[in-house]
Amino acid sequence: MSSVSPLSSFSKNVRQRVSPEEWEVRVKLAAAYRLAALFKWTDHIYTHFSARVPGPEEHFLINAFGLLFDEISASNLVKVDIDGTIVDDPTGLGINPAGYVIHSAIHAARPDLQAVLHTHTRDGIAVSAQRNGLLPISQHAIGFSGRVAYHGYEGVALDLDERERLVEDLGDKSVLILRNHGLLTAGISVEHAFQQLHVLERACTIQIAAQAAGNVELIFPPAEVVAKVEKQAEVFKSGDGPGVARHWNALIRQLERSDTDYKN
Repeated sequence: MSSVSPLSSFSKNVRQRVSPEEWEVRVKLAAAYRLAALFKWTDHIYTHFSARVPGPEEHFLINAFGLLFDEISASNLVKVDIDGTIVDDPTGLGINPAGYVIHSAIHAARPDLQAVLHTHTRDGIAVSAQRNGLLPISQHAIGFSGRVAYHGYEGVALDLDERERLVEDLGDKSVLILRNHGLLTAGISVEHAFQQLHVLERACTIQIAAQAAGNVELIFPPAEVVAKVEKQAEVFKSGDGPGVARHWNALIRQLERSDTDYKN
């Protein structure tokens, strides 16, 4: 079991000063960070996951800038409002400005989406740099057919005016490939967003592996098969079916074999 981060001493009272509903979201978001670390999806202290705080205020939770993903816990997440004002920062580390730009854009424009997860994995970035993007060459990828949006690279996401274009590109979808940058999934819950990211990361890894075989012809399933899989994948699209909960519960069992202090 991993040791408790010394940073936890800054935040012993967080659970006492937030609602039970907020604490539940904090625990789930912290678990998502630890799972990303377990799966080696991290980019040191960069990239970010966020979740909307339940309640009328437009607040969301995001990682403190400087903590590794395996140091994130429920009590050291930073609470920020939609305008970028920090509401609660137990560690005093602040947040990544690029994380604020990307996540605030989606939280402000899409109240139906409660969680937003963004990664810079090797295979995710490699697919994002390909003109044709995610290819329908695996069952994992085909499940995203017609559901993936793309956003062109504009540099490090520090310009507030990029938010408008990012939201426009996302449209009514919940999966976004940021060109030359990485992957982003959103969902009606942390569990839903993570389930989508888990499958999308796998789809990208499969694509890069298939392409690494060299000068071989890839098989693209016929359109009617793609349409069939699209329909079969609808059970995961809404995020409120039993499949998402089943997926998440298995992930938590896997995580808790080695790590439980994310709950602190």
